[in-house]
Amino acid sequence: MVRLIFIFLTAVCLTSSNFVANDIAGVWLNKDKDSQIKIFGSSGQYYGQIIWMKTPIDVETGKPKLDKHNDDAKLKTRPVLNLQILKNLVFDADDQEWTDGSIYDPKSGNSYSLTCTLKDMNNMELRGYMGISLLGRTDIWTRVK
Repeated sequence: MVRLIFIFLTAVCLTSSNFVANDIAGVWLNKDKDSQIKIFGSSGQYYGQIIWMKTPIDVETGKPKLDKHNDDAKLKTRPVLNLQILKNLVFDADDQEWTDGSIYDPKSGNSYSLTCTLKDMNNMELRGYMGISLLGRTDIWTRVK
């Protein structure tokens, strides 16, 4: 009986709401449901790359969508598909969030500071902002796998 209680308590502790750094890794569907972003870790930081788009082809040109809104003229010709849009996120175990990162929005060409929080294992809240977090926007992404 004691052994059964121990196993039960161990299972409860392992499935608690405390997240670990790599819980953010995986494939996520953005708020607009028109892109999937693969988030992966490297050297203690997390990055995200667009791996699927609902419409990867520009209807006007018939060619792949390009990063045409980028302020840097040299980057305007790079394809949006496979573009790295999340950079340098670091897990803060005390606050249970990923901080100090940035996100690039290819629809506007703007970059924002970024913090991410898992609401549960399948829903992530992203807060993009300029300057201070109060001046920003929050989106919810859904885990694909």
